[in-house]
Order: sequence, then C-alpha cells, then structure tokens
Amino acid sequence: MRPPKGRTWAPRGQTPVMRVRGSNRGRVSVAGVVCFKPGARTHLFYRLHVWRGRKGERKSFAWRDYRDLIVLAHHQLGAPIVWVWDNLNVHLTGELADFIAENKEWLRVFQLPSYAPDLNPTEGVWSLLKRSLENFAAANLDHLVRVMKRKLKKIQYRPHLLDGCLVETGLIIEPP
Repeated sequence: MRPPKGRTWAPRGQTPVMRVRGSNRGRVSVAGVVCFKPGARTHLFYRLHVWRGRKGERKSFAWRDYRDLIVLAHHQLGAPIVWVWDNLNVHLTGELADFIAENKEWLRVFQLPSYAPDLNPTEGVWSLLKRSLENFAAANLDHLVRVMKRKLKKIQYRPHLLDGCLVETGLIIEPP
C-alpha cells in the first residue's frame, strides 16, 4: 500500500532539485464515500478539511463531519443507505453510534475488519487522487486545495473509474 512514486528528469549526473516556498504548516484531509447501486450511476461524495496550524483549530475531521457526510449522501441519493467503513477511531465514537441508532430506519452500518484497505473501494479513489498528484508541488495550501478539488471532481464525473475501484476489491453487488 505504498503511494505511487513520481518520476522526474535531470541532466545525467545532476540530482534534480525542487525548491518549495513557504513553511510546512497546515494540511488537507479528505473524507469520502463511494455509493454503488445496481443499475444506477456510481456516485462519489467527499469533504475536505483544511488545517492551517492555528491555535485551537481542529487538525482532522470530527464525528459531526462524518455525520454530515452520511446525511448528505442520504439526501442526494434519496434512498436508504448501507454504510461500510473502516475502524478509524472517530467512526467508533459514542455520538456516531447514537446517531446511527436514531436513524436505523434508513441507515445501516457495517464495520470492515481491523486492517482491510483492499476491501474498501474508497481506497482506490485515494490511490487515483495520489497518482494524479505525483510530481506536483503546491505553491501554498490554497493551491493544494484547489488542485485536489479539481482532481476529485474529475474522478467524481467518471463513473467507470469508480466502478473500477469496486472491481479492484473483488466485491460484487447483487440486486435482491
């Protein structure tokens, strides 16, 4: 599960040097879900969280952010949802468990085994995103966010790529 390596070139015998401006403060986190339904177009919903290194600012997604992503997917799809996710500690919080219990008429949640990225189609999306960002040096954090949104939108509107992420897991969806 190593990220893809980027390649570059330089005259023979000279090591390529890439100069990057700015400090090493801030990061961008992405949460996403790939939605499959037999006979329908595959959907990708995602949210970005930017941490700029300010005091008191949250570094990563909170349980409310994941809840909002679930609600967004439910409203966009207009159907009950079977949600499958990994064992990230935020996914296992009591608040999310209460939310799931309150909405059991349209939401069903299954946990993947402890370490099973090969069963998660969303990991394929992250691989596509990382591959498209290799050899990319952002000028600043806002530039990185813009490029990531553009790359995710390209993936989002190519359902055959998303279907390939499901095929890669070896899982199949059979209609009832």
